[in-house]
Amino acid sequence: MAKTIQVRVDDGVKESADMLFASLGLDTSTAIRMFLVAAMETGGIPFPVVHRADRDAALFAAIERHRAGTTQFLTREQCRENAKAAIKAGVEHGI
Repeated sequence: MAKTIQVRVDDGVKESADMLFASLGLDTSTAIRMFLVAAMETGGIPFPVVHRADRDAALFAAIERHRAGTTQFLTREQCRENAKAAIKAGVEHGI
């Protein structure tokens, strides 16, 4: 059984997000489902949540992890395929 989530956002944020997701071949609902699946897979927010002052440090740390071979950067297409697979798996398991 599907549940509905309602979120209030600025009109401008919604329109910008809709346009961004459309450019990726997604609708906003699918993008939100992708976020929820990714959060469940990672056991938390699926991206670093840092203060703006910490952003550069987080980027440099990610680059160092990549150089050390502990982090793999994916192409946009790889990310899209992973997200589609995660959504399909979630749907198949009633998520």
